[in-house]
Amino acid sequence: MLLRLDNVDTYYGQIHILQGVSLEVGEGELVCLLGGNASGKSTTLKTIIGIVRPRRGSVEFAGEDLADRPTSYRIGKWMAIVPENRRLFAPMSVLENLEMGAYLHGGGRKEDFDRVYSLFPLLHERRKQLAGTLSGGEQQMVAMGRALMSRPKLLLMDEPSMGLAPILVERNFEIIQQVHESGVSILVVEQNANVSLGIADRGYVLQTGRVVLSGKASELLQHEDLRKAYLGR
Repeated sequence: MLLRLDNVDTYYGQIHILQGVSLEVGEGELVCLLGGNASGKSTTLKTIIGIVRPRRGSVEFAGEDLADRPTSYRIGKWMAIVPENRRLFAPMSVLENLEMGAYLHGGGRKEDFDRVYSLFPLLHERRKQLAGTLSGGEQQMVAMGRALMSRPKLLLMDEPSMGLAPILVERNFEIIQQVHESGVSILVVEQNANVSLGIADRGYVLQTGRVVLSGKASELLQHEDLRKAYLGR
């Protein structure tokens, strides 16, 4: 198993946010973590990358316990994150943003750029353009490309549909599926159940810090409670 959270309890001060959360992402899997506001999705991501530490439970990657490993180790060696709202270096060019994603590898090898440009041809055309002048959908491509430049074993995506028009959301998830098919394991944290489960292998549903549903994506799409809560049916 690539990533494993086992019975994780995470607190902010005295506030108990994650309560016995267990989830897994296997090698080559695309897994989605669903939940509304204040469900604990962002805290789960922060726990995975080490920004907050669990009081109980464990976070393992490729069999290694990450309890004492700082965020710099986790991101530098194993993972990359596409953060909520993308958080690009707006005054810098597309090319410079991609180079920042590969700073641990000396700014990136030709094959890294070739891979990103093959997934996102538009970025090659816009490589000299300032990232802050791009549309929301184009900025999302830059954020994904920047993350992939670090050659992650696991790509973490925080609310990739946020702030995008419906037609761009659909296109964005097509690209996520493309990235997955290129061999990258992905954990998508989302509120949009329909599109994320549509491309995922498996899914988990968080509610007030607890996993209340989990299973194959195709089965979750048919689950009555989830359909009522997230799909409006």
